This record gives sequence, structure tokens and C-alpha cells, in this order.
Amino acid sequence: QVQLVESGGGLVQPGGSLRLSCAGSGIIFSMYTMGWYRQAPGKQRELVAAITNGGSTSYADSVKGRFTISRDNAKNTVYLQMNSLNPEDAGVYYCNARRVNFLGIKNEYWGQGTQVTVSS
Repeated sequence: QVQLVESGGGLVQPGGSLRLSCAGSGIIFSMYTMGWYRQAPGKQRELVAAITNGGSTSYADSVKGRFTISRDNAKNTVYLQMNSLNPEDAGVYYCNARRVNFLGIKNEYWGQGTQVTVSS
């Protein structure tokens, strides 16, 4: 049974920081591209950051220079360090694991989400 469990969300003031964690189980974690998505009320879920199994990272333009994604394969965990948070960063943050095997079959899993609120 695959599980992705997020933690670290909460309420933070504008300009503050949070660190999200996502612990995976039931998959060979190191083989997966891991991503963080967020969904604000009334908006579509959007990709915030991703890190490949090789360690290459990518970010949404809106978070470049403020957010950092990293992974620790020994702990089956991916992190999202979020700095200089603003109200537009608020939403439910979801952890995602995906890979395409040699047959071209895509495996994808989602966590349950963790709420991030940015407010004074």
C-alpha cells in the first residue's frame, strides 16, 4: 500500500517561512520524481516544485528564489522549504510521486494534503 504523508503546514505571517515534509512508503522512493502541488480555493491545482530521481529541480516562476525542494532518499522523504511567504502562497499543498516505467506505464500517487495559511 502506497502512502505519502505530508506534514509541516500551518499558519504563518507574511514574510515568514515553513518547511513541508512528505514521507513515502510502499514505493521505491528513489525511483520516483517527487513534486509539490498546491491548490487555492477556487483555483486549479498547480505544480510548485519538482525534483527528479537524479536530483534535478524545477520550480513555478512564482516561487523561484523563495522555495527550495530537496529529497533524502535514505529517509524516503521530500521537503519543501518555503521562505518569504505571501498570501498568494496559501492553499493546500499536496505531495506527488510519479514515474514512467520502461513499458511506458505511468505510476502516480498523491498525499492527502497539508494546509498552508499565510495571514497576519
